[in-house]
Amino acid sequence: MIKKLLIFLTFVSFGLSNSKAQDKTATSTEAPQAVKIYNPSANAQADIDAAVAKAKKQNKHVFVQVGGNWCVWCLRFHQLVNDTPELKQYLTNNFEVVLVNYSPENKNEVVLKKLKNPGRFGFPVFLILDGNGEVIHIQNSAYLEQGKGHSVKLITDFLKNWTYNAVNAN
Repeated sequence: MIKKLLIFLTFVSFGLSNSKAQDKTATSTEAPQAVKIYNPSANAQADIDAAVAKAKKQNKHVFVQVGGNWCVWCLRFHQLVNDTPELKQYLTNNFEVVLVNYSPENKNEVVLKKLKNPGRFGFPVFLILDGNGEVIHIQNSAYLEQGKGHSVKLITDFLKNWTYNAVNAN
């Protein structure tokens, strides 16, 4: 009986150590470390202040994207913008862009409270600030989705409604 138990434990032990070895192998063949677009150590308020000052001089608004590297939809949105030259150009031509981190490392609670707690809509969440740094719109990004992801058309339509010229039309 004891001999059978020892043989059983040997096989179980071997199986566990073998599965751990396989796990390490699988990890080493995975894709490189995930994309990091948000900087938890960034000074969000300083980044916003700089963008607001630049926007005011150029008659633009500030587009703030709040999210984290943990948020797959945040990363997908960022990738969509980068992969769509017309969208990226429209965004950079009409807005100063700021990424604000929200993560366990840095929730930017003081900054986000000042920005009217946009995280209540989930992540990513988008804000439009005027040239004085005032929040003029908070956008739940779910409304910019169509099918299984964000829609370039819905995003472009949203951005067109919040440019400096659209808001300040005579």
